[in-house]
Amino acid sequence: MTMRVGRIPYINCYPVYGAVDRGVVRFAAELVDGVPTELNRRMADGTLDVSVVSAVEYARDWERYLLLPDLAISCDGAVRSVMLFSRRPAEELGGQKVLVSRSSLTSVHLLELLFQNVWKTEPEFVAGDAEASDLREAGADPSVIARLVIGDAALMLGTGTIASPYGHVYDLGLEWRKWTGLPFVFAVWVAQRTVDTQLALAVHGALIESRNWGLQHLELLAQQAHETTGVPVAACEQYLSGLDYGLSYPHLGGLTEFYRRLTLAGKVAPGRLAFLPAA
Repeated sequence: MTMRVGRIPYINCYPVYGAVDRGVVRFAAELVDGVPTELNRRMADGTLDVSVVSAVEYARDWERYLLLPDLAISCDGAVRSVMLFSRRPAEELGGQKVLVSRSSLTSVHLLELLFQNVWKTEPEFVAGDAEASDLREAGADPSVIARLVIGDAALMLGTGTIASPYGHVYDLGLEWRKWTGLPFVFAVWVAQRTVDTQLALAVHGALIESRNWGLQHLELLAQQAHETTGVPVAACEQYLSGLDYGLSYPHLGGLTEFYRRLTLAGKVAPGRLAFLPAA
């Protein structure tokens, strides 16, 4: 059986898959690329065995999945790639249309919590992805008051690689940290509960080995990220080094607090954290 493993093609995944891509770490599985919502869907319909998914996807269907230990995409403060860009202060966006990415449900739910609990206002959320080409055109459209941008496009806009027409910028990782005092987990790796445990453990071990190699070669990965996005190498290295790819006790605390607040808001049903067992 060949395991099918999902991968987000954003540069924030370079530290986890960089050694696999270069053949440094043997990886006996098929890699399948997709944006977070696409990988979420493929895990939900069983066409992937293991994947990185939005944190909300695990909470939404936790009885289906097992978390892979010590593997996540997290931040403790600024994330730099999940950003709200606005022509007005967030507190003044009540009743205004805010474009939100359809690519990451976790980011959308986090934004909803921040509007409800921090900025104390209710905008109208409108689905609309923001790719780099789309953002270049957005500057000439004054009707776009605010938009949530994620991934490489957010990093490009936030660093000025793409000219920004927005005077107010909010980093959602930083806003969560200021609000709760906790780290935030945007994505986790999960396995289907039905998958062969030994095969899943082999994939997990390879990903951990690749992650460890990636964290030791961030300069190389930053150069690759620069070539992909045009963002300066130094900014790419700052971005990658500012993320955490483990799942420590503090990060689990941030994750469970996010789930608790989503449960109170009626966004997900109560659930539990369950991990892939060791061999």
